Amino acid sequence: MTAADHDEQAKARMYFSQYSSDKPAAKAHLLLAAVATAPLLVYIPVNFNIIVTAALTVYCGCWRSVKPAPSTEAMTNKEAMRFPIVGSCVLLSLFLLFKFLPAWIVNTLLAGYIGAIGVLVLTSAATPYFQDYFPEALVEMQFNAPPFKIPYLIDATEERLTATVPEICLGVLSACFCAWYFSTKFFFANNVLGMAFSLEGIEHLSLGSVHTGTILLFMSHGNPSHGNKSRPNTCAGLFFYDIFWVFCTPVMVSVAQKFDAPIKLLFPRLLDAASAEAGKRPMAMLGLGDIVIPGIFVALMLRYDVRSGFRTKYFQSCFGGYVLGLCTTIFVMTYFNAAQPALLYIVPGILGCTGLHAYISGEFMKVMLWESAECLHVVLASLMLVDGLGFKGMCCKQRCQKDILSYLNFNESQPPPPNST
Repeated sequence: MTAADHDEQAKARMYFSQYSSDKPAAKAHLLLAAVATAPLLVYIPVNFNIIVTAALTVYCGCWRSVKPAPSTEAMTNKEAMRFPIVGSCVLLSLFLLFKFLPAWIVNTLLAGYIGAIGVLVLTSAATPYFQDYFPEALVEMQFNAPPFKIPYLIDATEERLTATVPEICLGVLSACFCAWYFSTKFFFANNVLGMAFSLEGIEHLSLGSVHTGTILLFMSHGNPSHGNKSRPNTCAGLFFYDIFWVFCTPVMVSVAQKFDAPIKLLFPRLLDAASAEAGKRPMAMLGLGDIVIPGIFVALMLRYDVRSGFRTKYFQSCFGGYVLGLCTTIFVMTYFNAAQPALLYIVPGILGCTGLHAYISGEFMKVMLWESAECLHVVLASLMLVDGLGFKGMCCKQRCQKDILSYLNFNESQPPPPNST
């Protein structure tokens, strides 16, 4: 690499350190808390409430994803291809459980699992904004949990869990909050947990590249595999997954209505005579997938802008596309008075606005082929692996290293992982 390349990478690392924060988007978080609390005091028009709450949640989650050092794990293309298949299997399994078992049994069995995760997620989401209220000595004090293992949930036998005093205190409060939710199923408690799940999901789910995000959201039509050159590697993304399960089957809507858990945000409607007589307030709902899945792509575009010190403005276009897609969803849903697959409108919004912006700027291929720094961890690890395997055939070894180095040179303008050379 040239000296100019190293300078550009150093600037990128400096920008990530500059724009990351222990309390990211604090004002936006306060506004989100106010919007979530407002329906307890006054009536908020339901469509306006949905758009503002979802947009603020995505905005806050995106800024939480900006870290001084890139994540060591990122979603790969293969994982993105499998995501709709795994999601379909889980969705269909829940539908069959609710069909053949009483709903209260299914919800009760899943309550403990969701409650345990809810405590951890709520604690993690709140800690950065409340730990400063504790004395510094307590903030630095850590406690190690004894080794334990919960099947299919967590394995802390090798890497023991540690917690600070603020995390323990907030964890106790989070446990009480989750207990309150499961005992009352109050919509406000549901939304707090749902927003915490969304914020943590957008913060920690990382896409390795714009191409991976396109596969996840829309479709992959890649090169044939070596084993079967006659069949292209084609895979439909969540755009088609959402359309199929909402329009072609009753599965998605049925599970959303019967699954009594914070997997969706609830927005109170005006109380009509029929609802008042039944003693139940009508609610509009928005699934967390319609927030988290587009949100991780919007977060990727924010990190793309951060690496250049915001000389590019793709985050604004992508975030605007999300809001536009969400508004279109609300309009169509209101016009036809029927449930709509939100990703049908959100995916074209974020991909279309980002692609159009890149095309106008003359950077379409540069943006579409961009690999984030998380992806380079895998490439560098592969390079070290090839060097350490001790191939007997030097031609094979040199060819592998040449291919990997070519990949690195293609992405040399991107910031490398810390401590890499």
